[in-house]
Amino acid sequence: MWPRLRQPGMIAVVLLASILLSQDTATSSGAPAKAPATQVHHHGDTAAQKTARPAQPQSFGFANVQQLAHERAARDYRPMSDALPASLAALSYDQYRDIRFRPESGLWHGQSLFEVQFFHRGYHVRQRVNVFEVDDAGASPVAYNPQFFTFGRLLKPPKAAANLGYAGFRVHYPLQSPAYKDELIVFLGASYFRVLGRNQRYGASARALAIDTAAPSGEEFPTFTDFWLVRPQPLDRVLTIYALLDGKSVAGAYQFQIRPGAITQVEVHCELYARRGIGKLGVAPLTSMFLYGEEGGARHFDDYRPQVHDSDGFMTQTGHGEWIWRPLANPRELRVNRFMDENPRGFGLIQRERDFNHYQDVESQYQSRPSYWVEPLGNWGKGGVELVEIPSDEEIHDNMVAYWVPAQAAAAGKPLSFSYLLSAYAQAPHWPPGGRVVATRDGNPAMGDNKGRFAPGARRMLIDFAGGELDGLDGAQPVKANVSAENGQIEALTVQRLATVAWRVAFVVTPKMKKPVDLRCYLTLYGEALTETWVYQWTP
Repeated sequence: MWPRLRQPGMIAVVLLASILLSQDTATSSGAPAKAPATQVHHHGDTAAQKTARPAQPQSFGFANVQQLAHERAARDYRPMSDALPASLAALSYDQYRDIRFRPESGLWHGQSLFEVQFFHRGYHVRQRVNVFEVDDAGASPVAYNPQFFTFGRLLKPPKAAANLGYAGFRVHYPLQSPAYKDELIVFLGASYFRVLGRNQRYGASARALAIDTAAPSGEEFPTFTDFWLVRPQPLDRVLTIYALLDGKSVAGAYQFQIRPGAITQVEVHCELYARRGIGKLGVAPLTSMFLYGEEGGARHFDDYRPQVHDSDGFMTQTGHGEWIWRPLANPRELRVNRFMDENPRGFGLIQRERDFNHYQDVESQYQSRPSYWVEPLGNWGKGGVELVEIPSDEEIHDNMVAYWVPAQAAAAGKPLSFSYLLSAYAQAPHWPPGGRVVATRDGNPAMGDNKGRFAPGARRMLIDFAGGELDGLDGAQPVKANVSAENGQIEALTVQRLATVAWRVAFVVTPKMKKPVDLRCYLTLYGEALTETWVYQWTP
């Protein structure tokens, strides 16, 4: 969903995925089926390579996926064929949307809290993924069955091979009510996945890996080719999924442990095996959409809605414990910024504005989009969190990207391991625990009595902070603003408590040269920091 960076064909697939996630499903009869035990497909295979079930049951776990990834990386990369029968490839957009999975045909339907539904291949959704169920006897493939679907205006299933396979899947769980199993997490397209907490609607996305994002050479999109779904016990509240990743530069093994709740958490463990040196490896990448917000300097759109975005800020907690908030922007030109760090404590793309009145969109419900927060497990060493902001004129494009870039480059033959906890949340006062930025505004300072007072090109900045100890402080308290500007000069600095409880910092910045000005600001009381650090890049 970033047309300037995506590989051909990826835009349509991910856009379609967003629509499919919320469509209603039809009902009929059917039952999940498992085919005989099978080996994982080698890249380039178009049919299952079946073998007899071993005489003695054998368990299957993450170590098996690591071994498969290691073996795959030792061979030349061969893309899996995405050839489709003409009857499926020629489907129109509306015809493909009419293909619905029958809920009662879901894997584990009526047998556990978790159930799995599958996406059909067709139209631009061409990539096949191999899906296996893991139980005490080992791993067995989940066979394609056209009876699992209704086909709408097609009336009858299109002609397709028995081993057509699936495009992806979604997991359902009684997240809101015991009477209905809501969508919890979905895997569809390349290495993308989306996860929801309670009372949330799909917005931002996560994916397994980002390679050379925003690089002149173009971005590479490795894909999940195989999934293993571990059969849960009837009352299990944690679901485990294994996945095999493959691409031109790297193969990888992934383990996902999904814990549903008001804050749904996905514990991710990955082992990466590079086929060649990788210029820029992006770990735990997140993507989102930001069209415009409330700040006065934003690009203007002819739209009745005050704001349009899935996320309104980038947040990180450094290895030293500092909390940083960077409001997102839809820039005139591509912007890439890296926040250097060592052993980061977390980063994410955050939707902080939760008031419907600030969006006025009854269909999109942007106030219900989840924030995604990545918390590293273990030490990630030196590197930086990179934020990519891509110009966009439409809200259908994911134009915000954030990921961790290790200082140590990925080299062929040297495995890399990363573990982290991904949280999907709406409200979390401990992220950050102190005062936070609640509004950022800017405008022309040469207004009214100020006309002619400031140098040409100057800009007035207003930052409102609230929360933590700030809310209990009287306006007479000597709260101070620590403000700095790289390539800029600060003047007319004021700090005042507003009637809304928030504290406002106001100042005018004048650029020293015609290049971006990097601004920082946080509030203190008697030298002690009370808030996160506001970071902003202003381009004169």
